[in-house]
Amino acid sequence: MTPAAEAVAAVPALLALAISALISAGITWTSRPLLQRYALARPNARSSHRIPTPQGAGIAVIAATLLVALGWAAWANLAIPPALVVATVVIAIVGFADDIVSLPVLVRLALQAACVGAVVFTAPETARIVPALPLALERGLILLAGVWFVNLVNFMDGLDLMTVAEVVPVTAALLLLGWLGELSWPAALIATTLCGAMLGFAPFNKPVAKVFLGDVGSLPIGLLLGWCLLELAWHGQAAAALLLPAYYLADSTITLFRRVARREPFWSAHRSHFYQRATDNGFTVPRVTGEVFALNLLLAGLAILTVRAGSMAVTAIALIAGAVAIAFVLRRFSRPQAS
Repeated sequence: MTPAAEAVAAVPALLALAISALISAGITWTSRPLLQRYALARPNARSSHRIPTPQGAGIAVIAATLLVALGWAAWANLAIPPALVVATVVIAIVGFADDIVSLPVLVRLALQAACVGAVVFTAPETARIVPALPLALERGLILLAGVWFVNLVNFMDGLDLMTVAEVVPVTAALLLLGWLGELSWPAALIATTLCGAMLGFAPFNKPVAKVFLGDVGSLPIGLLLGWCLLELAWHGQAAAALLLPAYYLADSTITLFRRVARREPFWSAHRSHFYQRATDNGFTVPRVTGEVFALNLLLAGLAILTVRAGSMAVTAIALIAGAVAIAFVLRRFSRPQAS
């Protein structure tokens, strides 16, 4: 085992995960009174909550993720891209500003694009997904996909524990892929500490949530998670990188296209996502997040299968199986429950 592999082996990884969870929980607990005073999320057209609830606990999640990952990287003599760290901090600040005073849509998008672009365009030229494409075109497409991914994580953060149900299985799978040598160690570090930070946040966000992530959490979580998945794709595992976030991608993208087709103002607050419609159709919040969590575990298993099998046939079957499972859950969410 290489020194880098030893540094991200099971014991150090579990220790880092536990430390991240403790830091995240500690900051969330101590910051709640301040968030209650200055960052209160009041119910609106998009909300699933009925009473004003403090938001902004994403500060704790991102602080724990970066502090532990950077410390671990220094100890292991690994380099986390400086552009990623700076962009994460900047996009968190943008999110916090939007939590306090709503920013114009174009301003938010421009700042998000700048942050995603800083990460994408500072990557080595050897990092490719489709080498046949011109580098500038591929990076431009990744930029667009990155901005969409950052926003869809924000869009999907509309239910208690929803982001936990998404991020924990995905990051745990990424850590396992790091151990298997299919993901860069810096990405495995970020995935591990983000997983721990989300676990530390989870007790405060379980129904009925005492605090929300806010844009200060959902936006940088989207950036960090997107970068980890991009690293996976750059390592030749594009199918796994697609399968892991496939439920979020499907729910958000289908909802966007439906709203555009109906000529609705798709940028405004709404309750059209499948997971939101599920609660309107009689699903309880724990049931929705539980089914999403179970689906994500299945998708994580399929993603790991594609990596380990190394077979086009297995990859095709896994992609089809993932699509069928997602379609099944989306259909269930969109239909009223029998009383």
